[in-house]
Amino acid sequence: MKDIFQPFVKMLTLMVGLLVTITILTALLIGTLVMQFNGDLSTPYPTEKGSVQFVASIADTYRGVVPKEGMWVAPAWNTVEDEPNAELIKYGKELISKTSEYLGPNGKVRKISNGMNCQNCHLEAGSSPLGNNYSAVASTYPKVRGRSGQMEDIPKRINDCFERSLNGKGLENNSKEMQAMVAYMEWLGKDVPKGEAPKGVGIYEVPFLERASDPVKGKSVYAQQCQSCHMENGQGLMKADKTGYTYPPLWGEHSYNNGAGLFRMSRFAGYVKTNMPLGATFERPLLTDEQAWDVAAYVNSMDRPSKDLSKDWPDISKKPIDHPFGPFSDEFSEEQHKYGPFKPIKEVRENAGK
Repeated sequence: MKDIFQPFVKMLTLMVGLLVTITILTALLIGTLVMQFNGDLSTPYPTEKGSVQFVASIADTYRGVVPKEGMWVAPAWNTVEDEPNAELIKYGKELISKTSEYLGPNGKVRKISNGMNCQNCHLEAGSSPLGNNYSAVASTYPKVRGRSGQMEDIPKRINDCFERSLNGKGLENNSKEMQAMVAYMEWLGKDVPKGEAPKGVGIYEVPFLERASDPVKGKSVYAQQCQSCHMENGQGLMKADKTGYTYPPLWGEHSYNNGAGLFRMSRFAGYVKTNMPLGATFERPLLTDEQAWDVAAYVNSMDRPSKDLSKDWPDISKKPIDHPFGPFSDEFSEEQHKYGPFKPIKEVRENAGK
């Protein structure tokens, strides 16, 4: 009987020995790593590749889309109380951040918009760097705009957003709501010199791709990065009290119409590049340039409300490269003007201007 069990005993002994050896080697490896990363901190670790200092330098590398130095910063909110029209400014911010509650389909003041809020497109009530902010509104308006071919003041620009991005109707210039929003925008840009636009104004310009933006690839980006908030059907997430959206719809009857700025690929791509998905900033973008362009193509290929654009861009030579509706002053198709590639269009325009 002893001879029968002897092979099993030897095998068991071998397995135990092997297990002990593995345990000792693992302990030695862990101990070495701990000593390297948490050892005598008074002794500088070598700076060759793979060292702690090298790893730390990589972690500290700035990866923002633009240098952060000199970026516009909104005035401190607590200084509003020093303004003679403080209450009007505060009401203006409330209207920007909770537009639907006051002026949406169930608005308590008027019912003139689609349920989205101004700050769905102008983040943090228009105060976020490269978040489509209002920093240059007071300093650059009134001005002639190519889209209308006319001189426009701040109320006209605000009503453009109501009619396009909010797919609704404009406010009367003498209404308290219009005066409040103007007051708030002017306060935000009060420190910007007249005629100047500070660093971080508007939307980031994502470099053009060598190819056209791709709605099919964009659908995959949307599924991975966007639909957890904006839903698979793109209709957003409505608040429980129906006063507006926690996350706005990106297409469909309650979204922005085809005359809105974000319907242009470059504007949508730039907006998401520095602000989306949730947690992204210009200092820490979460999408690649390709993902930003492709998700813009997907979202803006979906159905949405239409607006009469027949009076837009009376001088067709001033149409943006990515304005998707003809006629154009060049020979490129509407599809290429919408999806790209945009570099050939840019090169033709640059050569024509020489």
